[in-house]
Parts: sequence; C-alpha cells; structure tokens
Amino acid sequence: MEATTNFDDIRVILKEIAEQQRNNEREIGRVTKIVGDIGNKFGSFTEGMAFPSMEKVLRKQFGMTTITTNYKTEYGPDTLEIDVLGLANGDVNTVVLVEVKSHLKELDIDQLLKSLDRFRRFHPEYAHKKLFGILACVQGAREVRDKAMAAGLYVASIHDEVFELKTPAYFVPRDFSLTMTA
Repeated sequence: MEATTNFDDIRVILKEIAEQQRNNEREIGRVTKIVGDIGNKFGSFTEGMAFPSMEKVLRKQFGMTTITTNYKTEYGPDTLEIDVLGLANGDVNTVVLVEVKSHLKELDIDQLLKSLDRFRRFHPEYAHKKLFGILACVQGAREVRDKAMAAGLYVASIHDEVFELKTPAYFVPRDFSLTMTA
C-alpha cells in the first residue's frame, strides 16, 4: 500500500512541528531559569559558608575590626558589589576586599582586580588606606591560583569545611592602593 501526502497533510504536519518547537523553547526557558536559580543559590550558599572562616582570617591575619558581607555601593549609574569587606583604622589602616567563588576561573581574577581598581573611585574616603584582595574558592586549578597570586592577590581555599589563607613563602601581596588608576 502506497501512502500519498498532499499539501494539506504537509501543512498540518508543519503546524504540529511549529507548535512542538514553541513548547520546546518554553521548556528550555523554564529549565534554564531553574538551573540559573540553582547556580545563584549555590553561590549564596558558598558565600554563607565562607563568611565565618573569612571573618576569622580577616580579624586574626589582617587585624580587621569591621567586617561586612554583601557590600554594595552605587556611584552614579555604576554599582560595586563585594562579597566580604574588611576595614581597619589606626596602625593597621587597611581595606580588604574578598570575592568568594565556588569554582575559581581566570575571569574571577580579572573581576577582583577590576573591583579593587573601582573601589578607590567609589570610596575616596579610604584613599589613605592600604588595599588588598582575597579570592576565596571552594575549588580551582593550581594554575589559576598561581596566576591570582602572581597578580598580588591572596587566595583562600577550603580545607575541612573551613576556608584558610595559606600563602607560600615566596608570595608578596600587592597593595592595590599604590597603583590605582583614577
């Protein structure tokens, strides 16, 4: 038995295909939103997990007296967001910006360097303070961690569910207050 397809049959088939494509696009959009929400929640979880450890690191190793999370500043139309910010006056006279990442990538290094540069424009009242950056990560390739340290950034990583700041003997942190652009 030979089947024949006429123009009307083809039109019906094309309409069905078009409807299925629209349904697929809606479903892909829904799944993409779910995945994005999960990623955001994991990022928030990582930041929440990092804060108690980073607070100890900032107080003990840097002498920070004021520490806050989710610090956000607007400067004109621009916004600067910092995961953890540490401040100290007096002899310490330092600001530390901490960026928390679940998986450290080279892009994260550039992001923190940009935030350090922008911090001075957003906060000229801290121009007299030393300025350091820390990348705190759950995981990251050795090469990326080394690149961060080569840029003068501290790298904190998780060990036994606690973030630790361990620096090799050769590491020299960069005081970003000395090289900021206007």
